[in-house]
Amino acid sequence: MLVSRPLLEGQVRRRVSALPGVRVLAERTVTGLLSRRGRVTGVRLAEGELVPADLIVDASGRGSRTPLWLGDLGCRPPREERVTIDLRYSSREFRRRGDHLAGDLIAVVGPTPGVPRAGVALALEDERWAVTLAGYGAGPPHGHADATACITTAAPPRGHDGFTAFAGTLAAPDLHHLVTTAEPLGEPRTYHTPAAVRRRYERLASFPDGLLVIGDAVCSFNPLYGQGMTVAALEARALLDPDLSPAAYFRRIAAVVDLPWEITVGADLRIATTAGRPTPRMRLIGAYLDRFHAAAEHDAELTRRFLRVTNLYDPPQALMSPPALLRVLRSGAQRAVPVPA
Repeated sequence: MLVSRPLLEGQVRRRVSALPGVRVLAERTVTGLLSRRGRVTGVRLAEGELVPADLIVDASGRGSRTPLWLGDLGCRPPREERVTIDLRYSSREFRRRGDHLAGDLIAVVGPTPGVPRAGVALALEDERWAVTLAGYGAGPPHGHADATACITTAAPPRGHDGFTAFAGTLAAPDLHHLVTTAEPLGEPRTYHTPAAVRRRYERLASFPDGLLVIGDAVCSFNPLYGQGMTVAALEARALLDPDLSPAAYFRRIAAVVDLPWEITVGADLRIATTAGRPTPRMRLIGAYLDRFHAAAEHDAELTRRFLRVTNLYDPPQALMSPPALLRVLRSGAQRAVPVPA
């Protein structure tokens, strides 16, 4: 069984707050940086308070103001790499029974170029399911001028009926069966992620001492792939290095970000509504992964390998090792899950 994000974050907050010398200031808004002789020395709060610090770590997420604050300090902001994905998704909880999904604790239906919609069900504490449905773009697919005539719009509709109907348009029936047989707990909650964004702090010629940036404030991934928290945890390990100069730190975390960024962007660029074109290398990898996923549907070892790569335990080369290639070729799989009629 997995744990919900509120439970995980609550436990982390409780343990960190209990550390000697740690003080949590809740409900504060940082409005700017304090600096002296080219070094950041603290932050300014909206409440008028000035908080001095030896080191500031910006973990404020996608809405990070550091690029603007650098301008206030006379420094250049980082160059941004932006991939417009227009991802819209909706999450809802259900009561979990032991017979759901044949006893499995997780189900993932990924997007394909033909079906740019996805879904995931995760077994949580307190006998609950968290089910998320997602789609790229906001309008009906090609060939459907009227979204009300065919419930295959890219964005999950609001409300119980729309949520259930949208699940029925995915490339596999597992999640639709789940949401039609499980008891819903609360209403769907909807979200919108316009773009995946990477800020290239490691390429700046200069950066003020006393300030570092981490997590989504550096690189905000497509949330559909679940890479953000894993990457942030790996970046946090970089803070343990004795050399916390900005140049050395940003080089270390760039090496952490490179791989998941390439994987997720390559997958997104296969979707027609995503701006940009995949490179020939991305196309080749995508074609192989189509066959890999189809084979993994009936091969637990391939599934294990894929999960280890997506969770950043193993490098992508593990999917193309001779044993993996042999299993994929022997499966005879030619494509991913077929498009539903």
